[in-house]
Amino acid sequence: MTLLKILLLPPTLNVLLVLLGLLLSPRRFLGALLIMLGLFGLLLLATPMASHTLRQGLEPYSTPSTSQLESAEAIVILGGGRDYVAPEFGWGDAPANPTWRRLAYASHLHRQTELPLLVSGGRVHDEESAEANLMAVALRDVFDVPVRWLEGESRSTAENARFSADMLRAEGIARVALVSQAWHLPRAVAEFEAQGLVVVPAPTEFTSPPPEGLQAWLPRAYHLNQSTRALNEWLGRAGQSLRDLLP
Repeated sequence: MTLLKILLLPPTLNVLLVLLGLLLSPRRFLGALLIMLGLFGLLLLATPMASHTLRQGLEPYSTPSTSQLESAEAIVILGGGRDYVAPEFGWGDAPANPTWRRLAYASHLHRQTELPLLVSGGRVHDEESAEANLMAVALRDVFDVPVRWLEGESRSTAENARFSADMLRAEGIARVALVSQAWHLPRAVAEFEAQGLVVVPAPTEFTSPPPEGLQAWLPRAYHLNQSTRALNEWLGRAGQSLRDLLP
């Protein structure tokens, strides 16, 4: 699945289109069409307007209300990646920026509600320490927030949900506030609900609106990265829908 995602996402997909177009150059129209599609698509995905449009469609949830949070029994934070051998903290590996955003928002919610926290994330590439351990250390040392449960075996969003639900059910907990990026939450909520949990979505890091005028159409590497993340999530949703359709 990892190789398939690499092939279907920019910039690899765009390069493949250009190479295919060059191979088909004797058929001038088709070859030129593929080359233009690859190059123009890459430039378009790098614009603030395209990245905003792709991400906005992934963000249906607003921040939870006070009454919604009061109905939750725990806060679940999903891991969002790690930085390897991060020197500034002295921990070895450290949470990646998307994970830091989730930890910060979960700490904010914890101080509002005093709900216990579960962190979920394993060893995707057989690292020495599970991502959940890195998250727990960050919450303790940086945010001064305790963690009650560490789920350190999961390697995907589906496993986040399955393994976390097992731990929570053992404690008699059925309703959780789920913290992740706004663009990732719809797929994560569906996975947790499939495990029988009642979920209060707690999104963070919403997409920013594009600038006005010409600036919205000027390509930048930052927005290509954001578009690629959004397309990766759309691809994940397609896979989730296909899985649900299959017996």
